[in-house]
Amino acid sequence: MREPLRSRTGRGVSIAVIDSGVHPGHPHLGLLAGGIALAPDGRAHDDLTDRLGHGTAVTAAIQEKAPGARVHVARVFHDELATSARTLAKAIDWAAERGCRLANLSLGTPRQSRIEVLQPAVERAARAGTLVIAAFSHEGQRQLPGSLPGALGVCLDWDLPRHSVRVGRRDGCRVLYASGYPRPIPGVPPTHNLNGISFAVANATGIIALALDLFPQARGRPGALAALEALEALESLESLESPASVHSREK
Repeated sequence: MREPLRSRTGRGVSIAVIDSGVHPGHPHLGLLAGGIALAPDGRAHDDLTDRLGHGTAVTAAIQEKAPGARVHVARVFHDELATSARTLAKAIDWAAERGCRLANLSLGTPRQSRIEVLQPAVERAARAGTLVIAAFSHEGQRQLPGSLPGALGVCLDWDLPRHSVRVGRRDGCRVLYASGYPRPIPGVPPTHNLNGISFAVANATGIIALALDLFPQARGRPGALAALEALEALESLESLESPASVHSREK
């Protein structure tokens, strides 16, 4: 990662991580701003403990890049990486009510019948100033809520460094591409660790938080994309020979 992002920490940016919670005391985690757990029956409680590992790894990937961001946790996964569309919508609403600038959903469903529940939640979040970031597609199938209007979808690019994103296109839509590898664990090969679209989303969220730190006036999906493109222009001015940490290329 090069300047101007190198001096940024995501300060002033609040992020909701909607996932399986967090594991208290994990060495890869920084300070957290609290959160909520939503049971399958819709009840809210305060047990944020991650028993699957997924949410902890996702949060670690985000905080590695944006240690100054305020991270809020919404636990929607409990015994498995599955939940209902209504629970996801409730978590998105919670993030918006909390005033989060970004809501990271390292998840998705290809079931288009869920649009009627998830699209209004994405729209409510957008009106409140919360940008939903989620998988755009996985294994050739469009995913919800990442492919919905108002959300910012993320696709995999295994060739990108973990601290980079690029703006491109998929199926006629503007999306972000990011690496699918999580924060490294010493002694564990990257291919033997958790990896995939979940971590492309997390890596993208961390970089977006840095861009919003640099351009605090940016709002919503258009603002985030504009901030990333402005960042690319700034980096291009710095050096025309070194690879930029944010690339814009249509695909």
